[in-house]
Amino acid sequence: MPPEAGSAPRASFGERLAAARASKGSLCVGIDPHPNLLSAWGLQDSAAGLEHFSLAVLDAVGPVAAAVKPQVALYERHGARGLAALEALLARAADAGVLTIADAKRGDIGSTMQAYADAWLGEGSPLAADAVTLNPYLGFESLRPAIDLAAATGRGVFVLALTSNPEGRSVQHVGGAESVARSIARAAAAENAGEEPGHVGLVVGATIGDAAQRLGLDLPSLNGPILAPGVGAQGAGAAELRSAFGEALPFVLPTSSRAVLAAGPEPVALRVAAERSRDELA
Repeated sequence: MPPEAGSAPRASFGERLAAARASKGSLCVGIDPHPNLLSAWGLQDSAAGLEHFSLAVLDAVGPVAAAVKPQVALYERHGARGLAALEALLARAADAGVLTIADAKRGDIGSTMQAYADAWLGEGSPLAADAVTLNPYLGFESLRPAIDLAAATGRGVFVLALTSNPEGRSVQHVGGAESVARSIARAAAAENAGEEPGHVGLVVGATIGDAAQRLGLDLPSLNGPILAPGVGAQGAGAAELRSAFGEALPFVLPTSSRAVLAAGPEPVALRVAAERSRDELA
C-alpha cells in the first residue's frame, strides 16, 4: 500500500530519523507498560490503564526523544482493546511528529509476511508505525515484503542481528568470524547501498561487549541506524556503547525503558529522566 496518488511523498525514514536526532538527541524511549509499572503508577492492568500510561509517556518524552518504541506484546496481552490503545498511541505520535518504532519482531514467509508488512508499514493501516522490528531467522530474504514496503512508504525496519540475551548466541554467533549475525549485517548494508541514510537498520544489544568485533560485523558500513536496547536499568551506559559500537556509534539509537518509565507518573519527572538519560549518553 504505497502513498495515495496526489499526496506529498514522505521523506525517507533515514532522513526523518536523522532530523529527529539532530534536533532532540539520539535517545529512544521504550514504552513498555508492564503490569508492575502500571501498578506503580496507580493504574489498573487493563486496556484503559495501558492507554493512559502510553499517552502520558509520549506527551512527556516526545519533545526530548528521537523516537519512542512501544513493546507490542504488552498491548497484545489485552486483545483487541489493547491493540486499540496501541493505535491511539501511534496516531497521537504521528500528529505530534514523534517517530515510532513498533517493537513487534515479526518474521514469516510469503503472503503472511506481506500481511505483517501491510499491518505495520502500510499506508492507512491503524497500526502503521514509522518503523518495525523484524526477525530474520526464516532467512533474510523472507523479509522482502516489509523491506520493500518500508521503502515505498518512507518507513523503516530494524532487523534483529546481535542481541544480548544468552540464548541468542546459539543462532547468532554460529560460524565465528563468518557468523550468522555477520551475514544479516551484510544483507542489511546491501539494502542501504545508494541510499543516504538507509532505511534498513539493525537491532544490536547495548550490552554485547566486544561481540560485534569478534564476530566480524562491519557496523560502520551499514549506512543505516542501529537500535541498541539495554541502556539504563539493563546496565549499559556511555562506556558500554563506545565499547560495543566503536566507529559505528554515530549511527546508534540507544534505547532506555525502565530507567525513564520508573520516574512516572509525574510528567515533569518523566521528561527530566529522559533528558538525563539522553545527556549521559551524549
